[in-house]
Amino acid sequence: MNLSRLDLNLVVALRALLEERNVTRAGQRVGLSQPAMSAALARLRRHFDDDLLARVGGHYELTALGQVLLDRTATAYDVLERLFASQADFDPASESREFKLIASDYAVAVFGTELARVVHEEAPGIRLRFTQPPTTIVDDTATLLSTTDGLLMPHGVVSDFPATDLYQDRWVFLVADDHPSVEDRLTRQDLARLPWVTYQRTYDAPAVRQLGMLGVEPRVEVSVDSFQLLPLLVAGTRRIALIQARLAHLMTPLAAVRVLEPPYEAVPLREAMWWHPVHTHDAAHIWLRETAARVGRRMADGHDTPQPS
Repeated sequence: MNLSRLDLNLVVALRALLEERNVTRAGQRVGLSQPAMSAALARLRRHFDDDLLARVGGHYELTALGQVLLDRTATAYDVLERLFASQADFDPASESREFKLIASDYAVAVFGTELARVVHEEAPGIRLRFTQPPTTIVDDTATLLSTTDGLLMPHGVVSDFPATDLYQDRWVFLVADDHPSVEDRLTRQDLARLPWVTYQRTYDAPAVRQLGMLGVEPRVEVSVDSFQLLPLLVAGTRRIALIQARLAHLMTPLAAVRVLEPPYEAVPLREAMWWHPVHTHDAAHIWLRETAARVGRRMADGHDTPQPS
């Protein structure tokens, strides 16, 4: 494919046509007349050798190829938008821009809130948008990172992309304050016999894989797509949950639970910010990474991860 022969404006037209499925509305969306958008559709049909939009009754539907291109075009559009938004200089005090960060509710609660506070103070025109990691993160990391500004994720989940370390955390267990069979410590036998509440993502940390290596197979009674819900689902039950110490410190005042140390030497959690190489030399992104790293250092210098009471 010779990209020099392609009109990249067609990416804009293609996205509008596939999403609107109507030539007139697509033209209005991108500021083109109906004849101009019809001409763009004709060029796209010749390029792909496919109708893309097929008339069915009084409306258009996507062809099989059009359906395939729907998601790919949105991704390509985001990549191009970020590429041409790159800057040689960036003044955080005067710029207006949104950064999109993919992060679990744990990372937002423990780190994102502090990052947002610093950005609010130092760069009032900058907006942060946090979104949950999709389940496909491990399978299609490159595509995911190409359409966002950063991914907050511990080491051991993704690799082969640039990253900056943020802070360290450790794993602890939660049990109910009034748990009938657990006093001041857990045993490995407790981990095997007691029901669990777990974070349901499949990539939720090397700590879970470590349990399997120790011969512990959690008996999962409840799974949930939120770390912050774990204490509420442990309180008043016989369940246990594995949770990050920093988050446990924030959440235990909200639920009748106790924090206990693992009955083994748990692997540490090293949170990092990962990004696509296309962002490496962008001035705005450099500022974002340096600010995130500074917030992470402040977290480490201000206090270590909380110890259980």
